[in-house]
Amino acid sequence: MRTSSPAPATRGFLNIGILAHVDAGKTSLTERLLFDTGVLDRLGSVDAGTTRTDSGEIERRRGITIRSAVASFPLDGLHVNLIDTPGHSDFIAEVERALGVLDGAVLVLSAVEGVQAQTRVLMKTLHRLGLPTLIFVNKTDRAGAREAETLAAIRARLTPRVVPMNTVHAIGTRDARTLPGSFADPAFRERVAEALAEDDDALLADLVEDRIPDAGRLRSALADRTARGLLHPVYFGSAHSGQGVADLLDGIARWLPPAGTGSAADRAPATPATPTAPVGTVFAVERGANGEKTAYLRLFSGSLDRRDRVTLHRHGPDGGVGEITGRVTALEVVGAPPGAAHRLTPGGIARLRGLPGVRVGDRLGPAPGNGDGPTRGRGNANGVGSGIGHSGGSPTFAPPSLETVVRPRKPGDAPRLYAALAALADQDPLIGTRPLPDGAGTSLLLYGEVQKEIIAATLGEEFGVDAVFEESRTVFRERPTGSGSAYEGIDRHRTAAFWATIGLRVDPGPPGSGVAFRRETELGAIPLGFDRAIEETARRTLRQGLYGWPVTDCVVTLTHSGYASPVSTGTDFRSLTPLVLMRALDEAGTRVYEPCHAYEAEVPADALSAVTGLLSEQGARIRDTAPGRGTWVIKGTVPVRRVAAVERRLPALSRGEGLWWSAPTDDLPCPGTPPVRARTDGDPLNRAAYLRHLGRT
Repeated sequence: MRTSSPAPATRGFLNIGILAHVDAGKTSLTERLLFDTGVLDRLGSVDAGTTRTDSGEIERRRGITIRSAVASFPLDGLHVNLIDTPGHSDFIAEVERALGVLDGAVLVLSAVEGVQAQTRVLMKTLHRLGLPTLIFVNKTDRAGAREAETLAAIRARLTPRVVPMNTVHAIGTRDARTLPGSFADPAFRERVAEALAEDDDALLADLVEDRIPDAGRLRSALADRTARGLLHPVYFGSAHSGQGVADLLDGIARWLPPAGTGSAADRAPATPATPTAPVGTVFAVERGANGEKTAYLRLFSGSLDRRDRVTLHRHGPDGGVGEITGRVTALEVVGAPPGAAHRLTPGGIARLRGLPGVRVGDRLGPAPGNGDGPTRGRGNANGVGSGIGHSGGSPTFAPPSLETVVRPRKPGDAPRLYAALAALADQDPLIGTRPLPDGAGTSLLLYGEVQKEIIAATLGEEFGVDAVFEESRTVFRERPTGSGSAYEGIDRHRTAAFWATIGLRVDPGPPGSGVAFRRETELGAIPLGFDRAIEETARRTLRQGLYGWPVTDCVVTLTHSGYASPVSTGTDFRSLTPLVLMRALDEAGTRVYEPCHAYEAEVPADALSAVTGLLSEQGARIRDTAPGRGTWVIKGTVPVRRVAAVERRLPALSRGEGLWWSAPTDDLPCPGTPPVRARTDGDPLNRAAYLRHLGRT
């Protein structure tokens, strides 16, 4: 076991994440790191369900990590916070959130299974964010483990910019042992220099002249390239036996930049003008047995103390910016000694309580820019959409593209079911919920079928609600095709249905802009509460467009407003807004779009024809095909509703050798008759039906 003394303040915090495909062993590696640094007195086991970071019973039973968990350990003068992130693709939004608060990452893969499709997805995300990353090749003591072949696969399928930092003797056996490279060894220094020389002409000249650079120069260059995300040290080992873990710990301490010096600082929300104002991000929320929430917050600047009053901002699904204000009643800095546990400083992570409205993704600090709404990933350098955008330093994600209807098996459990789903949405706001009319159940937004299975199990085991889920279906989107206006004012000569005057115009917005709300009226023309009621209701109304699907990429402009004192109320404005807005939207017209994924498939050469036939059959577009070493790489887009079918049939067509990954990208117009979704808002397009709906509610 490796031991460390408590971290002195001079080196500070280092926040790292463990990422991997399912079953690569990242949770076991987390346990080993905590054990080897003296935090745990015994090793946990995934098989036995005794791991520390997979705290939920469902996570333990399924052997996969679902929500981010935080642990801490001291290492060579550093205070290391370890964030164990999900590996399953249905929880990729959780992975993205966690990455936004990290200073570095460890990407885990198996020496037996090698590079998997999800490994490639994760590495693409790490490269896109420029996150300093070490690679740990696990399971070297398992039968079938390979060293040279795994290194070759990493270079061919993940990144060519790697340098192995240790070697393995007797790999693939129980006696597998790792031997760390030494900078005192000329052969090792030459290997490191060759990796660094690709972007260092001076090093390249030394190698050409058979001059091997000195150790200090190579260490400095390796630290620089790793911190910039340009080079990735590779460590072989076994979380089960502990071999190679000491080498990895040495690499974490040497090559990953502490908080404030690495890429997390570059991705942090903009710091306000007052340097002492706290700025941070909530990246995880847990709910205790009594319902109290505990929020995990990474602080980028300023400081935070127990009993401080804070304001958190968030982007809503409709593009609006909301806020909650509260007082921190309890603050515990993760891993800090008792005397320093109640004051959070930059780079640190704390558990906060006392904020009942807090949700994952909330931002501490100045409000992000309002008006642009969420963005969609517009694609990386390879032309593949990432599914994540940034607005004012806060990440926004491609919305879930699947929808299911949830009903309680016992009708009397309906209120408990909705409350339970709302609690789960606090932990993952992207899943989204909306009650259906006439007690028909609750609509639930999802990323994939595994996520649905996890939610079903959680409802039963943590909330005691037995729920029935309908078959998932695609969530389409609507966009305006033109401009439209509508107006309705107070008629003082007859009994007014609503004591409010509202005029609205709808225009198309830029791609990826979400819903923007603007005003041509003078600020203060109506009381602020009435103005807010119009904007909030407009955003809520656009969750159901002309065909019942959410409307995006549009600009709503308030052109007229008025009220009658003292009879006008906020209810008048909330009730009238849907009628006016939907008339304007009807005049503008909308088109329905289908969500798509950008994909890459790598298949054996002799399977190319069969796989391209499958893709064409499933409505996929093939943008590019390129030959590899005995393989072909196919790139393109595919409708989300077809992804599961492709993933299911690809292994048989490629003899189990095909690799597939996909991520949300730009959607495409639906050909033919647009699909329609049943409305739940009383249908403001039908005035009589809408007024009857208001009368009932």
